[in-house]
Amino acid sequence: MIAYVTDAPDIRIPANLLPTDGRFGSGPSKIRPEAVAALAESASTYLGTSHRQKTVKSVVGSLRAGLRDLFSLPEGYEVVLGNGGTTCFWDAATFCLVERKSQHLSFGEFSSKFAAAAAAAPHLDDPEVITSPAGTHPTAVARDDVDLYALTHNETSTGVMMPITRPAGASGLVAVDATSGAGGLPVDAADVDAYYFAPQKCFASDGGLWVAVLSPAALERVAALKASGRWVPAFLDLSIAIDNSRLDQTYNTPALATLYLFDQQVRWMNEQGGLAFTTERCARSAEVLYTWAESSDFATPFVANPEERSRVVGTVDLADGVDAKAVAATLRANGIVDTEPYRKLGRNQLRIAMFPAVEPDDVAALCACITHVVGALAS
Repeated sequence: MIAYVTDAPDIRIPANLLPTDGRFGSGPSKIRPEAVAALAESASTYLGTSHRQKTVKSVVGSLRAGLRDLFSLPEGYEVVLGNGGTTCFWDAATFCLVERKSQHLSFGEFSSKFAAAAAAAPHLDDPEVITSPAGTHPTAVARDDVDLYALTHNETSTGVMMPITRPAGASGLVAVDATSGAGGLPVDAADVDAYYFAPQKCFASDGGLWVAVLSPAALERVAALKASGRWVPAFLDLSIAIDNSRLDQTYNTPALATLYLFDQQVRWMNEQGGLAFTTERCARSAEVLYTWAESSDFATPFVANPEERSRVVGTVDLADGVDAKAVAATLRANGIVDTEPYRKLGRNQLRIAMFPAVEPDDVAALCACITHVVGALAS
């Protein structure tokens, strides 16, 4: 395991090399200053007001409409939201989306968590879990007894992305954890039934909220399980979340600042050209990062297959003679933060977020800063 140091080497990065914004964290992520300024300007009439009244409900309505536009949702799909983040949604799905048995693709820390939740649910059959080594992703396999296929668009812990398609011959629902991929990776909503995520990654807001794009089939599954009499805690009841979302509100009080910043980011995305803009922007940042790593004599992309390398969360291994924790600590001391690897992966590497709010030029500047730090550490 990698042990982190608190004292950074005394290395000053030249000002001309520094990025304009030094936030490269994989969540919470960089929030655009313009969104923060807009929140501050509206604070006196928005913050501290009732989430059941028009002032806040109009923001929720704008957010839901903006997400419909961003993902070009087919007829009948709905944007549903609730409190608690993706971890909460996994539990809600075990009650409200899985009928008897689910299949899970597990290829990192976060993709394994939904599988664990399903395995612990006493009212469900044991799930089928298909695994692959860190740095790769497995493939779903159609089964007659599986009624929900749990995929992950982007494994935040390892920097692996996978294309999202319905498993050939599968008749069950397709649920996709898109926590760090939604808004930065391409997706066809018609290929999924539940595309769920949180706002603290590509959507440049804070955490504590989940959003799910639900297909008509998913909405029907929720209603059918509700009608069957299955007991569901109210906080995890997707039927309650659906009913409240249709009223542009949440079941219990949300964080108003989170909603506002989320809506500001979605507005910005759509104004710039929607998903075509954001995916191209993230792809440019990823090309910068991986091209630099491949041309470096001390860095290597962790994900071997270029097609599986994430365009929103990049992981780069450093050579044995280069101390990644010292590099990250030095970057942090110079105002470049949150480049440390995922703690449980335990590799000598850096992890770099390339979400839509991050400027591709800043990714290039970061690469130059890493090269400078490594050179200084070696001298």
